[in-house]
Amino acid sequence: MYTLMVVIFVLGYIGIALEHNIKVDKAASALITGALAWTFLVFGAESIFDIDYSWSVSEFISNAGGLGAELKHYLESLTMTHAHGESVSEITNSFIISELKHHLVEISEILFFLIGAMTIVEVIDTHDGFKIITDKIKTTKKIKLLWVLSIITFFMSATLDNLTASIVMATLLKKLIADKKDLWLFAGIIIIAANAGGAWSPIGDVTTIMLWIGGQVTALNIIKVLILPSMVTILVPLILLSFTLKGKIARPDSYGDKDKQLTTNKEKNSIFALGVLALVQVPIFKTVTNMPPFMGVLLGLGVLWLYTELLHRKKPTNIKSKLSVVYTLRRIDTPSVLFFLGILMAVAALQTAGHLIQVAHLLENKIGNMYIINLTIGLLSAIVDNVPLVAAAMGMYEVGPEGAGLLAYPTDHPFWEFLAYCAGTGGSVLIIGSAAGVAIMGILRIDFVWYIKKISLYALAGYFAGAGAFYVLINMVM
Repeated sequence: MYTLMVVIFVLGYIGIALEHNIKVDKAASALITGALAWTFLVFGAESIFDIDYSWSVSEFISNAGGLGAELKHYLESLTMTHAHGESVSEITNSFIISELKHHLVEISEILFFLIGAMTIVEVIDTHDGFKIITDKIKTTKKIKLLWVLSIITFFMSATLDNLTASIVMATLLKKLIADKKDLWLFAGIIIIAANAGGAWSPIGDVTTIMLWIGGQVTALNIIKVLILPSMVTILVPLILLSFTLKGKIARPDSYGDKDKQLTTNKEKNSIFALGVLALVQVPIFKTVTNMPPFMGVLLGLGVLWLYTELLHRKKPTNIKSKLSVVYTLRRIDTPSVLFFLGILMAVAALQTAGHLIQVAHLLENKIGNMYIINLTIGLLSAIVDNVPLVAAAMGMYEVGPEGAGLLAYPTDHPFWEFLAYCAGTGGSVLIIGSAAGVAIMGILRIDFVWYIKKISLYALAGYFAGAGAFYVLINMVM
């Protein structure tokens, strides 16, 4: 079953990649993959966790080792009266269900954040608020526009986070570019820019946040060390495209249907300002309250919702309904949210079964060099979610003086800094390798195989160039 879980994941991955060829929406493939991965984990628990169901509970406690130690820890968290009333198989199943719920909480935080941010962006769009920005962007030259949008995305991602920035920019791109091929090309580079911008900021990417909160890096140091390599990551693709990307973009004939004309300029401006404020306050809210980012997004959405209700309360029902948040919620791309759920659940199953920890130990035993290990982790994050990969690395290596009995690196060591860079930017190589990529893929319906053909090489070039810049900087300082 342990191997079969990997087979299911690979087959699901192929189904996602060949979405347009097999005529099956990627959300269906992802949901089936996620559900089956956990199902096989339940049926194969005995062999996967290396336990014997004939043991008594006391024998299980004394024999638990390796992955079984996790079960032992779970068992010790139960009341002994309850535990001794169950068999080992019942305890194992309870452990798996507990892990499933644990991962579901983490995934739900991402999904609620995604839904909240997408709704805020759609409310701004419904009121034609983004016209404030698009009207100021006059250039139609492809390469000039690409540079402008990429730089905006890079710093927006660091200020908000890469997921929010990508959602906003995907919506803007639809307002600026009519041709689908141009739209997809710009979106692909925006993904690279969003991930590069998020990597150097302590609040820009979830993996950098994990390392910051975990004490592996400090905020000012990670900014100082990674901002230049992250810039190189986006500058290299932009420079390469500057030699090949010619011509002008074709703008959409209009910004939307006549519903957009139902708002005044004052209303557009106020909705745009409040919507942007709702997004900008999220990292501040998280820092002040220490609560998950989705709470800040939901607070912002609630305030924006209340404001729109009051703003349009005196308008005719047929107009008010088209400008309401309730109407906007119907426009949210639900299949993309379900796709996100399915793929993250599949990865969580592999993490619980121990596949990702096994990969991490394999890298350490077979490679050893911290730079190559982190480069490999970054490339692996293009295939599986970077969060469990970084979590596995944080579990393998301790924060402490080098040379200790266990593998350990002190706070702000190049290992942790390079891990933040690689995990944050490596996901750009494939479109489903990052939250930013998944969001834009859903919003703009970008084809997986097209991305590999047209964008992946640019992402790889930027990834390795930024890694090289990091290596040079670290060795110059040291």
